[in-house]
Amino acid sequence: MDKTIVENLDATDRRILVALQDNARLTTAELGERVYLSQSPCWRRVRRLEDDGYIQAYRAVLDAKKLGYGVTAFVSIMLESHAQPLSRDFEARIAEIPEVIACHNVSGRYDFLLEVVARDLEGFGVFARDVLRALPGVKEIYSSFSLKEIKSTRALPIAG
Repeated sequence: MDKTIVENLDATDRRILVALQDNARLTTAELGERVYLSQSPCWRRVRRLEDDGYIQAYRAVLDAKKLGYGVTAFVSIMLESHAQPLSRDFEARIAEIPEVIACHNVSGRYDFLLEVVARDLEGFGVFARDVLRALPGVKEIYSSFSLKEIKSTRALPIAG
């Protein structure tokens, strides 16, 4: 992590980030109480953290199983070539597919690692055949399935 970026955050900023990662629905008054600030200075700090890009968005964490997604797959994809236009086209198409909940351009044998949700194994099979194989430049697909989720968080460690 860039030391200059971390140095721009004081202890109060870090406490705000930790608290909001835990519960982004806190009111400014509740957040201020947790970080030992009155409401107005707390609001100004949150606004600055948003403006400076430390806070990018606020989201709800949904339960995939309750929404009918019983399968999580990790899909490695190798492209036919590493040409920029092909990669850009692939990335643009992936961004439009709601079942792909995460995508990373990775090093190693494969070019991309996707996290995909599906209702069941049969549904994933149809998705892999009809959607993933139809993407531009796909040469090889390798899928692994989650047997049990041990940890699922997007909370970043905040250096103290």
